[in-house]
Amino acid sequence: MTASTRAPIRAAATTGTAWSAILIALLAVSCAAGVAIGAADLSIGTVVESIAGRLGIGPGTDLLTTHIVVDLRMPRVLAAAAIGAGLALCGAVLQSLTGNPLADPYLLGMSGGASLGAVLVLTTGASAVGAFGFGAVSSAAFLGALGSLLLVFVIATSRSGALMPGRLVLAGIAVGQLAAALTSALVLFGDRDAAHRVLSWTLGSVAGVRWSGLVGILIVVAVTMTIVLAYSRVLDSFAFGERAAASLGTNVERTRWVLYAVASLCTAALVAQAGIIGFVGLVVPHAARMLVGPLHARLLPVVALMGALLLVWADIAARTVMPGRELPISIVTAIVGVPVFVWLLRRRGVRA
Repeated sequence: MTASTRAPIRAAATTGTAWSAILIALLAVSCAAGVAIGAADLSIGTVVESIAGRLGIGPGTDLLTTHIVVDLRMPRVLAAAAIGAGLALCGAVLQSLTGNPLADPYLLGMSGGASLGAVLVLTTGASAVGAFGFGAVSSAAFLGALGSLLLVFVIATSRSGALMPGRLVLAGIAVGQLAAALTSALVLFGDRDAAHRVLSWTLGSVAGVRWSGLVGILIVVAVTMTIVLAYSRVLDSFAFGERAAASLGTNVERTRWVLYAVASLCTAALVAQAGIIGFVGLVVPHAARMLVGPLHARLLPVVALMGALLLVWADIAARTVMPGRELPISIVTAIVGVPVFVWLLRRRGVRA
């Protein structure tokens, strides 16, 4: 590699580091704002006093304010950041693996399976206690997502054990449509209250996340980030096609199985906790590539930070736009995501 070719690479790496630093600062400010803003607006000083009081390092505030800050808003805001980061990461990985710019975390039919599992609980009035300490709805949604994922893998796997991207996408669409049909049937024959609960869940929300659920979310996203970063150079090789990746020494089939499984399990866990949140995994990777380029070592951290930032502010908007009423978070992400996606498409068209 000559000095003339190393210079642009160093410049791009510096740009990636700079954007990461900027996004980290913005995310910290946004999380603080997310804890302070709400039906009962609080100052940053009050937020700090409440946290200090709970930790036993300060006088603290009254019990109600401490409960709002520490028990309700903090886990919600941190969950929004983690879920946004996770969905954006999964979208970027699936777009690279499939070579499909329209791929998103729900590509493999997991949203349909998760909805079916959740609806089974919501329409049958099952107990509020599920598996592993999580609620019945979250547990059923996770199992439904896993079930649909396994069915997609069975359909898409060839006799030689290879995963074909084209077949995988088609299998995901088919399984997702089947799950959606079964979900509609359950809602149709259920009562009106069940239909309302189903609609609220499928549109996504982080309002119900507490510290116990947040720990699981953070672990899942951290593990996912660690694994996909370890595969960053391998993902770069997929940009030139499967044959080129194989010629560079990449074990294509093993890489596919590992990364599809990691992205799918992460998505299933996030959907189980927050419902179906659209557009984050579709739009954010494209926006991040425009900032730092396609190399995954610097792209993936920026993708995660942008996804976290987007969902934190989407959650803030969801609970403040209409006083006294909370919007489903997917409505906000769609309102933001559709214009951004159209702009990205038009910008790409101009360059083409």
